[in-house]
Amino acid sequence: MAYFKHICLVEAPQTIIVPFPRFITDCIAVCYLAAAVEHDVESLVMPDNFYNYGIFDSLRSLLKKSPVDLVAISSMTGAFNQAERLARIAKEAGKFVVMGGFHPTALPEEVLKLSCVDVVVIGEGEETFRELVLKGPSRDVKGIAYREGGGIVFTGQRDIIADIDSIRFPMRSLRPDRYGEKGDAYSIDTIYTSRGCPWSCSFCANDQMHKSWRGRSAENVVEEIALLHDPNNKKLLKIWDANFLTNIGRAEKICDMMIERGLTNFRIMTESRAKDLVRAERILDKLRRIGLSKVGLGIESPSEATLALMNKKNSLDDVARAIELCNKNKIGAEGYFIIGHYTENVQDTIAYPEFARSLGLRQALFMVMTPYPGTGIFKEYKDEGKIRSFDWDLYNNYCPVIETRSMDSGTLIAMLAYCNVSFNRYKSAMKRNTTNAVLINFLIDLFQLTWLMRVNKNLSDKEIQELLYNALLMFLDNKKGEIEQPAASTCKTLQQPIQLRIRHTADKCIDYNLSERAGNRVLTMTTQHSNRPIAGPEIRLDKLIECACAVPMDKLMSLLYRNEWMRNNPGRMTGFLLSILTDGEVIGFALKISRLFLGSIISWRK
Repeated sequence: MAYFKHICLVEAPQTIIVPFPRFITDCIAVCYLAAAVEHDVESLVMPDNFYNYGIFDSLRSLLKKSPVDLVAISSMTGAFNQAERLARIAKEAGKFVVMGGFHPTALPEEVLKLSCVDVVVIGEGEETFRELVLKGPSRDVKGIAYREGGGIVFTGQRDIIADIDSIRFPMRSLRPDRYGEKGDAYSIDTIYTSRGCPWSCSFCANDQMHKSWRGRSAENVVEEIALLHDPNNKKLLKIWDANFLTNIGRAEKICDMMIERGLTNFRIMTESRAKDLVRAERILDKLRRIGLSKVGLGIESPSEATLALMNKKNSLDDVARAIELCNKNKIGAEGYFIIGHYTENVQDTIAYPEFARSLGLRQALFMVMTPYPGTGIFKEYKDEGKIRSFDWDLYNNYCPVIETRSMDSGTLIAMLAYCNVSFNRYKSAMKRNTTNAVLINFLIDLFQLTWLMRVNKNLSDKEIQELLYNALLMFLDNKKGEIEQPAASTCKTLQQPIQLRIRHTADKCIDYNLSERAGNRVLTMTTQHSNRPIAGPEIRLDKLIECACAVPMDKLMSLLYRNEWMRNNPGRMTGFLLSILTDGEVIGFALKISRLFLGSIISWRK
């Protein structure tokens, strides 16, 4: 008979929601724990609203109506303050509280300073958690830490799970509804086909949590994929391994079995080292056939010296070849870059977006070096005295908590904004043929950048406005006021130049002029310090940022989530449109955007 009989499982949400639907939590970690104890306990529950700020009220309500005796909370570093809040709610309700995951594994003593946490599970949790549930807190349970006699007891390291085929499939049916979808039928979901990583990049915590690489058998993986497959509803499936293509033969067998069984109604995303993607050249067509649409490549830096300091064994030649192969096989490649290594300066950072474009990337994700506890980078930056904040809310890859030897945190957030402006370089707007189309593209780009800046809770609307305008100015200066690109096949001859203005303050603005030259599109950018009228619309940055910041981040995520579903199922828009039309907050946001667009047009027509 189990020591604990009624279990509540909670995955702490990130304090700040990052506006990318692929990063929404699918609660897979705690679903693995649920599966591990399913047949040992009398009840398992999970609070509603685990993906937004409603989780706290949901947990309180659940603990009042359910006979819970243990609350298990999984936490990443950026979610730890939320995890602490959840633990306090559980302890106030008189429950035994266990915490695990990446952050508690890295800092178990710090976590146990909290009176609301009774036990920390260190490392992979399935076997440890099951023993804890069966036996209670005991020195006989390897892999835990707890308080005893004024000190902390560490029961010893538990070996990693060698045969990961032995791990039961995550108990997805336990998950509550999310945006109207049942727990075992989310249209965005995650699968792990392996654990660990053969590499030890100094910025990554995977080595501390999962140690060496272990792959599930192809048969085991495909059995789980079959449970996720829906022939009538295309899903975004995130194969969220540290490196899916470590074993090419295994990956090919997974493809063959999926194709043979018709399990191909997916849009799949995964991550890979560039060298492994090059090694996988012969199976890229099979990967595309099972639905692979995007590969995230950890390129990190254009500097060989910086890569060596991060212990990132990346060849830039392999990176270029990997992107070439993706383009050839119609698989999207997204480059991941980390700015802010402590040896780098502003000029080094300016090279990042230039390098990303030179590789032929269509998408790039720029992040700021974040020293997660337990990583080599954490120790390096701490020894250098370069960590400037231990507010765990900010540990999400987009909020600078460090400084380099020549850039402070303020400079780093400014360079993050610049990297995004410089990489995007108005390339979509320059393909448009009408003033309205150009205006819409400018608005989209500015909204996206504003939402990215909102991830930093310390930034006010005014500071975001200043960051955006300065990034636009810096790009203008670096390009000497002009950029040029070949006219796309969709481009028509412009009867006259298209003009547009972005206004920062009453006496500061940037004027844009889109014209043609020898078969190319040319965008001229000039600063203005007057109210001289132009023959085009004007975007007021303060109004745009006010509009972008008016929508709550969890509501924004719900919109982006539904948009992702519509993208994957374009023939089934009715339900999507109904969900929008019945949502008052969404309607209000749409009206604000309409007013912003019309206001820009009216200012021109006057």
